[in-house]
Amino acid sequence: MAAVIFCSGAIVNSDSWAEDAASPPKVGSKAPGFELKDLSSGKKISLKEKLEKTPVVLVVLRGFPGYQCPICSRQVGGLIQNSEAISNANASVVMVYPGLGNQLEQRAKEFFSRHKLPSNFTVVTDPDYRFTNSYHLRWDAPRETAYPSTFVIGKDGKVVHVHISKGHGNRTNPKEIVKALGTL
Repeated sequence: MAAVIFCSGAIVNSDSWAEDAASPPKVGSKAPGFELKDLSSGKKISLKEKLEKTPVVLVVLRGFPGYQCPICSRQVGGLIQNSEAISNANASVVMVYPGLGNQLEQRAKEFFSRHKLPSNFTVVTDPDYRFTNSYHLRWDAPRETAYPSTFVIGKDGKVVHVHISKGHGNRTNPKEIVKALGTL
């Protein structure tokens, strides 16, 4: 089973990032490990533990840049609509909701209360951008948080798909995720 982790930010072709240590993971690279708190259970979720069971699709949302992002909501809705195909690809979903630690969990619960998440979806919070910074996805501009991003990671830890948005739109199509999962 694969896991899907959502990260917010604009979509950018991974080839456009500089080839140095201060850039997001690229196709063929090993994904950096992380441990984040599950929004519903309060337990820590680690990439290493997820990869022991399944490939991972990591999706980074914009989190709370002062408002709930309607494009993130549409993106999550599209993933939910395609949850059966993701599940059939033996994938689970982990969505990263970044933001300042103050009221982050409250804002994440508010955002996800609008969505009925399938059992193979997990939401984690990224207080004070620790994860976002470690993946070099911080959108450091007024009223911004992270570049919306999607990574598909095989059980071996290798990244097989990257989509990073440098703006609010241009999010990964769920069918691209399913196609990438089919390569594993």
